Amino acid sequence: MEISITLTIAAAAALLNLWLMMRCGKARIAGKVSVGDGGDEFLIRRMRAHANFAENTPIVLILIAALEISGGTSAWLWAVGIAYILGRIAHAFGMDGGSMQMGRMIGTTLTALILLGLAVMALFSVYSKLGG
Repeated sequence: MEISITLTIAAAAALLNLWLMMRCGKARIAGKVSVGDGGDEFLIRRMRAHANFAENTPIVLILIAALEISGGTSAWLWAVGIAYILGRIAHAFGMDGGSMQMGRMIGTTLTALILLGLAVMALFSVYSKLGG
């Protein structure tokens, strides 16, 4: 079985992870911090954006893969995957503060709703088949 949605979203997530790493690296260079955060608030914000991505992405990819395997390719699963990636980009920019800070709330809310929706769909996928 081909899992094209999962593979595409995982590839996008890998590229986004690289971008988040580079943003942390730029903040490290600017703040002259080699290890840790050096108390540099801008670096801390960038590191937390990266860590938050790393905390949420594995479970999102696992749920997308499981749903794709159990139910096949669907437009809603594509939409969820794309929305997740866009939400994480908004969150990263929002963590920088300033005029983009609304992105943090948008990204966080979108991520929470996506996790909840995927969890509900996973449970529905399993338990709707038990009765039939």
